[in-house]
Amino acid sequence: MTNIKSKNRTKISYTFLRVVTKFSEIDRKTRYYGTDQPLYEAEIHMIKSIKENEGIHVTGLADILGVTKGAVSQIIGKLERKGMIVKDTDPRNLSRLSLRLTPKGETAYQYHEELHQELDGLFKAALEDATEGNKAFLKDFLNSLDGKLDVYEKEVRPDRWQK
Repeated sequence: MTNIKSKNRTKISYTFLRVVTKFSEIDRKTRYYGTDQPLYEAEIHMIKSIKENEGIHVTGLADILGVTKGAVSQIIGKLERKGMIVKDTDPRNLSRLSLRLTPKGETAYQYHEELHQELDGLFKAALEDATEGNKAFLKDFLNSLDGKLDVYEKEVRPDRWQK
């Protein structure tokens, strides 16, 4: 077993997968973000979307986040109960509700931004000695891989690993 692990450590895809998994685990952790309420990944990203799209409504959030209006409504309900957001009647369309952050939601947003700044610092530190050419290569590689993964997921193997 040790020999297999050793071989896998030399493969770029395995190293990349380990890094992505660690990064995902950091992002998925439930945190308080400077408030008295724990927030899950979906909730803090909803807060971020509301903050960065002032006055947005449920349909707009669903479009931005790529989820259903029902999913957005569920999370909004949770965030309302946690005191993170409020719904206001949209003055341009009285049958629609616009969303905004409460002071508590603003605090959570700020702490979340600080977390991402710290993570950005890890990237900077890891690339500190890299040449501009190497940084450009890495950026191009990641963008290319991103596109290839989209194609793989949609066209090449859409149901291979499912029942």
